[in-house]
Amino acid sequence: MFIYKLKAFSWHLLASLIIAIISLAVVFFIWYPQPLYRATGVGKIFLVMLGIDIVLGPLLTFIVYKPKKKTLKFDLTVIVLLQLAAFVYGFYHIYDGRPAWIVYNVDRFDLVKNNEIDSRKLTEALPEYQKVSNSGPKYIVAVIPTDDREISQQILFDEVGYGIAPSQRPELYQPLDKVNTLLAEKAKPVDELYNYNDKVEVEKILSQYPTMSSYLPLKASALNMVVLIDKKENEKVVEIVDLRPW
Repeated sequence: MFIYKLKAFSWHLLASLIIAIISLAVVFFIWYPQPLYRATGVGKIFLVMLGIDIVLGPLLTFIVYKPKKKTLKFDLTVIVLLQLAAFVYGFYHIYDGRPAWIVYNVDRFDLVKNNEIDSRKLTEALPEYQKVSNSGPKYIVAVIPTDDREISQQILFDEVGYGIAPSQRPELYQPLDKVNTLLAEKAKPVDELYNYNDKVEVEKILSQYPTMSSYLPLKASALNMVVLIDKKENEKVVEIVDLRPW
């Protein structure tokens, strides 16, 4: 009896592990590329969810499995369906909260997640900003119109009154290269990073990007990070690194 239970448990565990590996690859290499899974805080949540889902299904199979049990097929079907439902529910919320845009906003970048986008005026956005990519976040800038006082005041009111930042409004999105000059003005020298981080860690990370010369903060929901800027390459964004910007 125990051997049969163990075999059923092993097959169920193997299937669960295959699904887990695929989902891990999608989450950590496509939707939340390094180091954004730390910036959003999704890493621990997803791994806990996945761990519970992987263990619970096979464990229940081990408990109920009896070769001659009349309701065995029904019991296993219920277990699989419950496991899939729990997985789909959690996986959907991970998908819905994936990083959508990295938006330059005044003097920093904001990491905007898919479920944080203000869609009230989505149809007024440029076509390329009306849909969120499934292959990782894109760099853009939020430009507040200065020629229409009523609109600019409404944007300010929404931010102060409702917490809707300009970086969450697709109708304001423009290509990042429109603000290259402003990036150069606002970017901070990388030497300032030593004031907020361990010296060894800063040197280790910066050694991988020898051409960078400055940085801008990246404001995120769980952990603020640093966007490296290369002024020698026309204010080119080099990389997001896991350092504290302030």
